[in-house]
Amino acid sequence: MFFRIVGDSFARKPRRKILVAAALTLGMAIATATLSVALDVGDRLAKEFRSLGANLLVTSQGDTLPLEIGGIDYRPVSEGAYLSEADLGKLKTIFWRNNILGFAPILETPVTFVAGGPAGSANPLRPTAMEHHVLMGTWFEHQVTVPDGSTFVTGIASTNPWWRVRGRWFSENAAECVVGEALAHRSGITIGDRLRVEAGPRTEAVIVVGLLASGGPEEEAIIAPLAMAQDFSARPGQFRKLFVSALTKPEDAFARRDPSKMSAEDYDRWYCTPYVSSIALQIQQSLPGVEARPIRRVAQAEGQILNHVSALMWIVTLAALLAAGLAVAATAATTILERRTEIGLMKALGAGKSVVGALFLAEQLLLALAGGVLGFSAGFVLARMVGERIFGVAPEPRIILLPIILILAIMVALLGSLIPLRRAAGFDPAPILRGQ
Repeated sequence: MFFRIVGDSFARKPRRKILVAAALTLGMAIATATLSVALDVGDRLAKEFRSLGANLLVTSQGDTLPLEIGGIDYRPVSEGAYLSEADLGKLKTIFWRNNILGFAPILETPVTFVAGGPAGSANPLRPTAMEHHVLMGTWFEHQVTVPDGSTFVTGIASTNPWWRVRGRWFSENAAECVVGEALAHRSGITIGDRLRVEAGPRTEAVIVVGLLASGGPEEEAIIAPLAMAQDFSARPGQFRKLFVSALTKPEDAFARRDPSKMSAEDYDRWYCTPYVSSIALQIQQSLPGVEARPIRRVAQAEGQILNHVSALMWIVTLAALLAAGLAVAATAATTILERRTEIGLMKALGAGKSVVGALFLAEQLLLALAGGVLGFSAGFVLARMVGERIFGVAPEPRIILLPIILILAIMVALLGSLIPLRRAAGFDPAPILRGQ
């Protein structure tokens, strides 16, 4: 009899039921879309932020303080400590190895150069002012062997994808270089020119294959293969600093705690979370004798933006749920008023408050389940549209959201109906049946 009464209620007056189901469907669709994007936005934005450049700087613990003027490192190459290029494959063995998107070693050495015409031409070399310039050795796309036998291609293209080269990058095993645009403009260097680069007793002729625009001190430098810089500085197989681009989670108050003062449980939680500080510690453990420091300007900017975007998504979700709850409450209140006579008759026939409340709650429960399923389907389509518009890639379908959305729909339906149901349970049947 109970279920028959519920079924008759849907059949006799479907208009109010459709309005409640529509409000729940709309609210759950927005909640599904925002939750899908919020769960996906961290990884998406973190990957987008990697175009800002590396977020970790690795140097030797024994290195001396740098002496840089105008982006040129004036330390003698015999000073400071150096790191071994052969150890870099160990970076892909740390706990968060899959979060290491790229790394590029840097070795800078002062040089002088003489510029000439295109390679093979008869144009004589034209001497520039004999001032010091910096030759920065690095990798562009270098294949690194990992201790497990696999290989990993990395270099400055991975850590600094926003650098723009007019022409092309140098080849790893060729006498080629890229010149910063500021230096090239001042010295009259163009693509195809040849440079005679000198550092102490060593001289080498290199071909300019590209001009670099970075907006930084690199525009005043000559960028060449790391092996060339190692030859000029007599440091074979060594480098001075390493830029690492890692996919990280924004730092919160827990991440900024001192790990040496954490309990064992908290330390495991911190170590197993991809904070920039925990990844830095793991790098130091894999490469003994190094110091890995977060580049705070990049890391903090990423964290602030990710936190703001995530907060915005949660606010939109809560607003959608609140709007759906208000719509359910308004519709339920109107339904209760329309069915006052039916409620009074049930009470006059002996139905208690619990029976009346259970009847209306069952109706709301069925509407919540229908609205939740329809809202989840519509929200998934909406999430794909939002993801493609903002990130160019639709978020992955997350079936785990379905039970969450159903629970939210039930909570919104029940909470929205709570006040009208309490009012219905308090109706006195006598005045209602008399038409008062």
